[in-house]
Amino acid sequence: MNKALRHWKEAATVILAAGTRSRSALDTLKRSKVPSPPNWTRSDLPHKSAFDYEVLLLKRSGKSGFMPNAYVFPGGLVDSSDFSSDWLETFKSFRHSPNFGLGVVKQPSDTRPPIFATDRVKLGSPIPGDVAFRICAIRETFEESGVLLVVPKNEEKSILDSMIQSGDNNIPTSLTRITELWDKRELAKWRSLVIENPLNFIRMCKELDCMPNIWAMHEWGNWLTPTGVYGKQRRYDTAFFICCLQEIPHTVQDEKEIVHFKWSTPSEILQSYQARELWIAPPQFYDLRRMCHLLQLQDLHNFAKERALEGCEQWLPVRLVSTNCHISLLPGDDLYPENLDRSGQSDVNLVTEKNLEQLQQESHTLHRIVSLDPYTAIVHVSITPKYKHLLPFGGSAQTCPSQHKSQL
Repeated sequence: MNKALRHWKEAATVILAAGTRSRSALDTLKRSKVPSPPNWTRSDLPHKSAFDYEVLLLKRSGKSGFMPNAYVFPGGLVDSSDFSSDWLETFKSFRHSPNFGLGVVKQPSDTRPPIFATDRVKLGSPIPGDVAFRICAIRETFEESGVLLVVPKNEEKSILDSMIQSGDNNIPTSLTRITELWDKRELAKWRSLVIENPLNFIRMCKELDCMPNIWAMHEWGNWLTPTGVYGKQRRYDTAFFICCLQEIPHTVQDEKEIVHFKWSTPSEILQSYQARELWIAPPQFYDLRRMCHLLQLQDLHNFAKERALEGCEQWLPVRLVSTNCHISLLPGDDLYPENLDRSGQSDVNLVTEKNLEQLQQESHTLHRIVSLDPYTAIVHVSITPKYKHLLPFGGSAQTCPSQHKSQL
């Protein structure tokens, strides 16, 4: 853990996608029909039947101090146990491979987001950040949903062999499968213990003779909580990963922090959001739109694993309040502040007397999420994404009706 951070709390999350083609036709017919989005947000999203996978979202409790009732990807705050030296024994066969077999990202270290670039040895941990944040996302996913992303120790040799074949950059070519060596009662017992104390995740891996499947977790992005929106105590520096599973695993909720889980296609989630049936935050909105370019799970997996070693950009959205909407400015936009203070020490919020139409006409390079109200948003984007990443599906430079007033 980076205790030097005064205003940000480090966290990790995973976009969990799982195949659905093995589902019965009856199960498919049982799905409810989602109303069409409002006309101005319609972007011809792919029909849900075009996808052969679904994504896991978890609904936060209404009592949560941060984004209550929001649907989010699994994940949470990093714990000191995620950086514990005890993991060296678990990964001893991989200690001499770059980042325990994850490979070396091509991105220059001076442009890497601090969450990945920070030398953890100087902070007292022998566990690289690339490894620890994957452990964090895996542990939190287990706590929140019961989905356990681990591999048995007896599969070490096959993982090492694949690393050798790929030149020390372990890039699994097949979709990840969930290990089913343990019965549900045993896993439920361990899940309770891990929720009680994250250190028990290390103990569980030792006793079950397994390893967190860090190699199935592909680097996807890095989002920071906007300043001045959720309060100084609610600022997170979050590493985003993506993992593609062969099929949807047994999933539960903890009835405390998480009150409901939902497996749905990216387009279903976005349409449910636009229909005001659920609420998602800007990172979920943006990344689900990215995924709408990739309808087949194998294509999503191939893209994620190949792109991951390119690196990623740190994004700190900056809020701009106009006369008729709220805008989240992202890096690359003409209106994004230069030399932005990313320390979190001061709030960065912008206000203008101009309306959206004026702002759009005056801007040549766009990278922004425009919100008319909490459920009506669209991405306006004309940039070229860095690190071979995807633009959001349906990103548009069109203006929105001025008669709608922001309710944010």
